[in-house]
Amino acid sequence: MPLSSLEIRRQIEALGPWFHNINLGGVATAPDHFLGNYPYVKWQKFAGAIPSDLAGKSVLDIGCNAGFYSIEMKQRGAERVLGIDFDEVYLNQARFAAEVADLEIEFRRLSVYDVGALGERFDIVLFMGVLYHLRHPLLALDLIREHVAGDLMVFQSMQRGSVEVAALERNYPFWNYELFNDPDFPKLHFIEHRYADDPTNWWVPNRACVEAMLRSAGFDIISHPEQEVYLCRLAEAAPEEGAVYPAKGRTHD
Repeated sequence: MPLSSLEIRRQIEALGPWFHNINLGGVATAPDHFLGNYPYVKWQKFAGAIPSDLAGKSVLDIGCNAGFYSIEMKQRGAERVLGIDFDEVYLNQARFAAEVADLEIEFRRLSVYDVGALGERFDIVLFMGVLYHLRHPLLALDLIREHVAGDLMVFQSMQRGSVEVAALERNYPFWNYELFNDPDFPKLHFIEHRYADDPTNWWVPNRACVEAMLRSAGFDIISHPEQEVYLCRLAEAAPEEGAVYPAKGRTHD
């Protein structure tokens, strides 16, 4: 029997606070979110870049939070959706949201560093809003590429600094100091203490850095439908790169 609006509201309050604002039976989980109706407002900017029919597809949502994107993928007909997060508070919210939405979605407590334990690849991997919370962001991208990435990865990260991407040479002399003063050069800013009152905001890349990291981890960027969002696929192996792991993606046009 469906829960009443009052029962839903009480459960939302008991499970709060929420970072994802999700409409559950007419009740908003985070109506006063400082980013507005988030993440719906961001989703609307790139939703059209994701196939509308995901029938037969498997989806892995890494850092699923309260399950907004997991729910959207299941509503598009994905056969299997697995959301993982390391925070039990978020997982409990996600399970409740899926229950109210009457959707069969699996949620498990795992970190991105544990994805190899899943032992399978997924047609679509969502890696949204996680990179900058990680102590070891490039390792996370390497593990995703090596163990779970299939046909498509949807990536998003907070970005600060220049939004321009300069054309770079493949090598520079040791005495080139000025290169690092160029605002368009790939930069990953380290936050020692807090940013936006969040002690888990460790790294903030500029756009050039995001794209360089994705390529370095072995992804081709196939589209950039929203300022912070990239659609990627696995790059072909590039053995001539030597020690580069696992492969280098190409710059998209």
